[in-house]
Amino acid sequence: MSGWIGSRASARREYSLGAANTHSRAIAATLTVVLAGTLAACAGDSGPTEIRFHLSKPEAIPYFRELISEYNSSQEDVRVVFDTSSNLQAGFLRGNPPDLGLLNYNMEMARFMERGALSDLSDMPEADRILPEVQDLVDQYATYPGRTSVLPYSVMAASVIYNQEIFEQQGLEVPQTWDELKAVCDQLLDAGITPFYATFKDPWTVGQGWFDYTVGGSVDVASFFEDMNELGTEVGPDSEVSFETTLAEPVERMTELTSAYVNSDAASRAYGDGNLAFANGEAAMYLQGPWAFGEIDKTNDQLQLGTFPLPMTDDPDDLRVRVNIDLAAWIPEASAHKEEARDFLSYLFQKDVMDEYNAAFLGYGTTTDAAPVTDERIVGMREYYDSARFYQGPSKAIPLTIPTDNYMQGIVTGADPQRMLRTLDADWARLALRQ
Repeated sequence: MSGWIGSRASARREYSLGAANTHSRAIAATLTVVLAGTLAACAGDSGPTEIRFHLSKPEAIPYFRELISEYNSSQEDVRVVFDTSSNLQAGFLRGNPPDLGLLNYNMEMARFMERGALSDLSDMPEADRILPEVQDLVDQYATYPGRTSVLPYSVMAASVIYNQEIFEQQGLEVPQTWDELKAVCDQLLDAGITPFYATFKDPWTVGQGWFDYTVGGSVDVASFFEDMNELGTEVGPDSEVSFETTLAEPVERMTELTSAYVNSDAASRAYGDGNLAFANGEAAMYLQGPWAFGEIDKTNDQLQLGTFPLPMTDDPDDLRVRVNIDLAAWIPEASAHKEEARDFLSYLFQKDVMDEYNAAFLGYGTTTDAAPVTDERIVGMREYYDSARFYQGPSKAIPLTIPTDNYMQGIVTGADPQRMLRTLDADWARLALRQ
């Protein structure tokens, strides 16, 4: 592709016919007129090549709709059609997937890569700009030999959201160790302030926050799941690595926090309740990602909020933030318009376009030339992200057929942790056997 500005060379070709005598020139002139008319008619009939662009993030639809409009107006050879509702599984099975996808990248999406359904993008200049440590996040889920099939577009970092005004009023410093965290919570309780607002009614909030943060703050998540995948059907009470043994301590500390330092009605509170309560100053801390800021702002946009990683050990060097690949780009092998899709991908991956997206949606850049984050609400995580002190949420590394979030919900509402983790091990081994 020659770029998105201007028309392609093929649309500018000139046809000329020459002859040595008048008769030949007359024939040539006639042929030229006929050919010109035919080509014009064909051009009018065919129009620009149409490609389908699939996006998985509803709140970003207006942003990308505008980008699509700008791109379509900038040239005449490709027309991007916005697709936000297709069933990807069905599209791939029918051999008719979208030509370009920009989706949250997780274990389920990785299955398309490991089966070779996504084309190789390693020869694109955009691939060379991706930070190696961010590209490694893709490879933690799945790879396909000899291919770079997925290019991370944006990363979301998540950690403890805290009310800076409450911390200042109570003379509290951001804790960096487990003991410091408990001391902060005890001081808040003594002052009549709920340390954490919890929303156990929605299982995903337990998995995304409480489980992920406590495990990720004390366990090497990538290595743990690498070992678990190698063990497969051998995972169980006697295996060297398992949910029951390896994650017992962080889950115990999770229950220590949830039993003593959360709102008394946590079991009946949902995500929306949490955003409202936290906006009204009903707790000092909240285990949510940056997506919650917009909801909190709807109630109180004057809050001074910040973020810090949840400390789970007594070594500050163990501090990590949870990340997920918010959006990642890929082009299916089955696409009949790979070159056109690549052209639009290059448009989306322009530095200014990516920087604007991350600034608007509180994401972290994935490229070597990305602008640093400046929003005060998430800048507290920058030093950890920039030094690759992060982990992907362990709850997202477990297949969706295993109800991890529900198991964690059971634990924080009174179920026996050992029994639930043992059930997780059994589910893991059983699923590995089927695969």
